[in-house]
Amino acid sequence: MSANVENISQLERRLNISLPPTEIDDEVQNRLKNLARKIKMDGFRPGKVPFKVVAQHYEEQVRREVLGDALQRNFGEVVRAQNLKVAGYPKFEARESGPFEYSATFEIYPEVTVGDLSKVVLQRPTAQVGAGDIDKTLQIMCKQRATFEPVTRTAANGDRLTLDYSGRVDGQEFDGGRGTDVTITLGEGRFLPDFESQLLGLETGAVKTFEIRFPQDYHGKELAVKTATFDIKLKQIEETELPPLDAAFARSLGIEDGNLDQMRNEIKANLERELKQRVTLRLKEQVMQALLDNTKVEIPKSLVELEIEHLTAAARHDLEARGVKTESMPFPRDVFEVQAQRRVRLGLILAEVVKANNLQAQPEQVRALAEERAQNYEQPEQVVQWIYQSPQRLRELESAVVEHNVVQWMARITKIEDKTIAFDELMEQQK
Repeated sequence: MSANVENISQLERRLNISLPPTEIDDEVQNRLKNLARKIKMDGFRPGKVPFKVVAQHYEEQVRREVLGDALQRNFGEVVRAQNLKVAGYPKFEARESGPFEYSATFEIYPEVTVGDLSKVVLQRPTAQVGAGDIDKTLQIMCKQRATFEPVTRTAANGDRLTLDYSGRVDGQEFDGGRGTDVTITLGEGRFLPDFESQLLGLETGAVKTFEIRFPQDYHGKELAVKTATFDIKLKQIEETELPPLDAAFARSLGIEDGNLDQMRNEIKANLERELKQRVTLRLKEQVMQALLDNTKVEIPKSLVELEIEHLTAAARHDLEARGVKTESMPFPRDVFEVQAQRRVRLGLILAEVVKANNLQAQPEQVRALAEERAQNYEQPEQVVQWIYQSPQRLRELESAVVEHNVVQWMARITKIEDKTIAFDELMEQQK
């Protein structure tokens, strides 16, 4: 075999491979002989099929397999010998110069040189969990455990309504514009404010027709700034009843003795854990952006394409998990391209930073993170076991530890300014 590598661009290479014909022919013959000893064909006993018959039926297929194996093997030998770090998958093509002449086009990983980070300033939000934050959390938990009782009065904010509706734009129904036995809690903001306001003051059994104008920033772009006519029928009005904050409520949260002070202490501890996670996340976002802003790197197109495929598959899986049929749904490449480019670029930079500064995840760090995350559950020991039973879950934890190590490394070489912020404001920023 002979091979030579051409530089096509900064990252793209072409490897020209010349395979030895006699070796290929010999391997084809050997595989056909092995096949003849095992194959079953009509009219022949097993292992008694004449070699010529086997060759007539299978030689073309076997030759393709032998050529493919030889190309992969020889390609691997050359890239190892020349210390080429291949990114993505090579593209093999036959050359016109002969039946045993091929080329493999591929990209290599770029050299990554991280820029000067000493002048980077990171802002670390600082917040305290106060009594008011605990009260707000309790209010949310009460609403989650609310019960509803039918009433005969007119609809008011806080009521849960059951209704049918149908909407039309220019006389035509639109996707998502029809619903049957739909529930809506007035004031929660799940529907457009103009839609909800039309339901206030209605009685059970009321039928109403009204118009609303979709806002400029409506998520369904095809409906933005258009006027729709809705027909609704109000079928039921239910009043929201919140549970009292008593010992029974505390027991429903896992406080066995129903102690209200203990309930508030546990809620505070949970909020403080969440606060720590949000602060870490905010710092991590700044660190990652600083690395991107201060490092120039050429990214392999093949890795971007692979990442686009990954993001597309994830989006399709997410929609299918929600019951959306995606067989005929288009997933345009350009929707994911910018995100894919960013992820590939950041991945290359992080890999270099981790390697250069020995920031790899250590087993004890992974264990500590698993135990920390498990504290949010009633049986943390079982959660830790569940994590360690899955290689994928472990890889996710290892990635999180690596990112944490990078953030800590950046904190040592950059300047950090603390910025006081309200707890609920920090929670809102991270949504």
